[in-house]
Amino acid sequence: MGAFRTSGSNTSSPSVEDRRLWKHVHDNVHGNIYLDPLSLKFIDTEQFQRLRDLKQLGLSHMVYPGAVHSRFEHSVGVYWLAGNAIEKLKANQGLELDIDHADIQTVKLAGLLHDVGHGPFSHLFEREFLPRVIHGSTWNHEEMSLKMIDYMVDEHNIDIDSGRLKKEMIIASSENAPMKTSKEKLFLYDIVANGRNGIDVDKFDYIVRDSRACGLGCNFQFERLLDTMQVIDNEICYRAKEYLTVHKLFYTRADLHRTVYTHAKVKAIELMFADALVKADNYLHFSSYIHDPSLYWKLDDSIIKTIETVDADELKESRDLIKRIRRRDLYQFCNEFTVPKDKLEHFKHVTAQDIICSQKSGGVNLREEDIAVSIVKIDLTKGRNNPLESINFFEDYDSKEKFSISKDQISHLLPEYNQDLIVRVYSKKPELVEVVSQAFENFQIKTYGMKAQVHGTPERKRRRIFSCYSN
Repeated sequence: MGAFRTSGSNTSSPSVEDRRLWKHVHDNVHGNIYLDPLSLKFIDTEQFQRLRDLKQLGLSHMVYPGAVHSRFEHSVGVYWLAGNAIEKLKANQGLELDIDHADIQTVKLAGLLHDVGHGPFSHLFEREFLPRVIHGSTWNHEEMSLKMIDYMVDEHNIDIDSGRLKKEMIIASSENAPMKTSKEKLFLYDIVANGRNGIDVDKFDYIVRDSRACGLGCNFQFERLLDTMQVIDNEICYRAKEYLTVHKLFYTRADLHRTVYTHAKVKAIELMFADALVKADNYLHFSSYIHDPSLYWKLDDSIIKTIETVDADELKESRDLIKRIRRRDLYQFCNEFTVPKDKLEHFKHVTAQDIICSQKSGGVNLREEDIAVSIVKIDLTKGRNNPLESINFFEDYDSKEKFSISKDQISHLLPEYNQDLIVRVYSKKPELVEVVSQAFENFQIKTYGMKAQVHGTPERKRRRIFSCYSN
């Protein structure tokens, strides 16, 4: 993976005259990035600078030590790629699409600000913590990003025309995305957060950036998609010969989920920290910050240090859990199984109580607080559906006709199923690994009539002889 390259001139670079007014930073993924004056008004605020204190991959750095990059650099990267994307469309179809300076500025700001409402520790805050302390919580960071942008504009008196701040561009993939009129340039909404098919510059940046930070190879080339995209009927389409490049985008993302984001050790650490947050919330009230941007922006990854260093009796259980994380005394991964494909449609969520009820009588009696269950869902962005079925392609650049492509027209090696659902069970106490593992095996036999796991729990784990730092 080299610095960002395009064929020919880099159309998103400012002119020589403009460069005197623009700042530039050197990014380890895209090379030189130029920051325009309006974007700097948002960047140079405490709310945006907060993103420096949010690790892009949350707690993954405790397994992949290089994964310490922040949402700040990711957001600047998305800003740059969004600018590249809209500038390329303007260069190729500018007159036809009526792309003006306001459109360019709008798309770039959407890329820059798409994560300003993100919670601490990647998605753990909204997916693992909030639902446990606020029953029925539907809070999401995209909606908070909208509130935070309004707050930043008001708090810092940023003079910006409402037409250049179409905030809905950052939640285009959300169910709550505002309806867009057919008179709008709908293709602009495909660039940062693509609700139509999932191909967007947000993914372009984090796939390459996360792979590099974790020391993993990445042979997905987003440049090919940026260079070959074309708008047809108000929708960004891709050249038919790039079908496998698009597939590689989704496959690489899924592989990162399996290898990094949902790594068994990473999930163990996340489960422990989620427990620590839940126990600490009654005293520190983190959950009360989520509706007020003036309070919320003060939440970042430093809350782990707050819990560790505040000497209050109410935080003792949380401090002890974090101490266990620091000392690598983690919840012990017992085993996992992939839900059989014919059972996916009617899959019933597995709980700690399900495992306990599968325990045979005699010996240690397990309790719910002894077990952690993690349900890991890995797909290509569209659940069990193939996202490539939502993408339109074109034959060549002089073509104005778009069409879909069946995967069978391309290759018979592409998957029939597009989702994995993995059930993992952890013992919160190392001495209970044997008992929990046996109960989990019993659960599988009771549920599926067989052991669905690939192999038994290793004896070294059952006997508490394990290497805590192994991957």
